[in-house]
Amino acid sequence: MTRSRSSARAAGTRFESSVARYLADVLADDRVERRARTGAKDRGDIAGVRAPGGGRVVLECKDVARLNLAGWLAEAEVERGNDDALVGLVVHKRRGTTDPASQYVTCTLADLVALLAGARPAGGER
Repeated sequence: MTRSRSSARAAGTRFESSVARYLADVLADDRVERRARTGAKDRGDIAGVRAPGGGRVVLECKDVARLNLAGWLAEAEVERGNDDALVGLVVHKRRGTTDPASQYVTCTLADLVALLAGARPAGGER
């Protein structure tokens, strides 16, 4: 069964909301919330997430059946720049579970280094 545009949007909203609630709860941080759509200068789907050391983390959430990791990472990178954030991560739906803690997170190695080191590494194509 295929999704209609409205059912796909509703699924995306539910997924983003569950991710935001989960992060706010486990991080004990009431600043974490689902971000309102901002148009051309999109800054990600979840606001208020911080890395150790305080750098902002952009989260792009995807609840779709078909993987597009390269496209999603490119989108997260644009949104990271729009938000002047430390890293951009993609949270994508793991089929068969609605548990937010069981969803997948994808990033580049440069983003992983930035999370671990607290600063973006020099060089690289990002």
